[in-house]
Amino acid sequence: MSNTETRPAELVCGSEAAEAPRPRVDVLTAREVPLGGPRAMTVRRTLPQRARTLIGAWCFADHYGPDDVSRTGGMDVAPHPHTGLQTVSWLFSGEIEHRDSLGSHAFVRPGEVNLMTGGHGISHSEVSTPRTTVLHGVQLWVALPDAHRDAPRDFQHHVPEPVPFDGGEARVFLGSLLGATSPVRTFTPLLGAELTLAPGASAVLDVDTAFEHGVLVDAGDVRLDGTPLRPAELGYAAPGRTTLTLANDGTGPARLVLLGGPPFGEEIVMWWNFVGRSHQDIVEAREDWANASDRFGAVRGYDGGRLPAPALPNATIRPRRNPAPPAHPPTPPRTTA
Repeated sequence: MSNTETRPAELVCGSEAAEAPRPRVDVLTAREVPLGGPRAMTVRRTLPQRARTLIGAWCFADHYGPDDVSRTGGMDVAPHPHTGLQTVSWLFSGEIEHRDSLGSHAFVRPGEVNLMTGGHGISHSEVSTPRTTVLHGVQLWVALPDAHRDAPRDFQHHVPEPVPFDGGEARVFLGSLLGATSPVRTFTPLLGAELTLAPGASAVLDVDTAFEHGVLVDAGDVRLDGTPLRPAELGYAAPGRTTLTLANDGTGPARLVLLGGPPFGEEIVMWWNFVGRSHQDIVEAREDWANASDRFGAVRGYDGGRLPAPALPNATIRPRRNPAPPAHPPTPPRTTA
């Protein structure tokens, strides 16, 4: 998915490796971002934002739907570029047609993960299919480490088997959880899983103590380590935990997406659809896209033109870091983008 904001924020994200573990859970609320068009589909964005720019190498999280495509027109994102990242597409309902400049032509369907690598440069389009009546899912990005940020184009598809546990079920699309391991290749250790919890159920999950984690709630009244989370909110848990406790306090099923990874030990610059290491990296990527450089290739089969790049800011893109936490926060805060 493209970041289609006309004035996308510039972000630099720094390492948090030296940060002491915190027992609290931070609650991040989303901001609404239209994807464009006369009947703009709106997504809820929880990453990046001022309060937190990365969870592990996860640097972008859009949550959308349930979206009645007869009313909104669904998703139609024209060919657009990416550098320095991997895109991770995960649906709860609906179907999206994916085409990219590697030559991939695939479909995103519920319970199936599509991961695209756009290191040095790739372009792709995403369009909800005529069979789709309700579109509902998440679009996620992963920052590539410096050693691999010019990785060649790649595309992977995987259908994880459901893993039952007491009170719920998981589908592990990246990394390992509950004894299941995804074969999808990434360049840093990561965790990505959809979890469902039955009404009134709770679960204690063993997790990697070196990972920080994020719980993005899609539906239900969820608590993460005792902290309540509303739908579309993302709960952040710092490294140092050996377990995460999830509970569904509602009368209906709860669904969430669990993300994780070790704190990203590098500083990155992120603007529009590009991840780089400097302002100049972004300038060059934008120029290459504007000039139809071979760097991004061409998307075949999309009925329409390419997505133009927004104008660069009039100043050098400056670093933005995660703020240092207070020593003894009185209550878990809710923060907005």
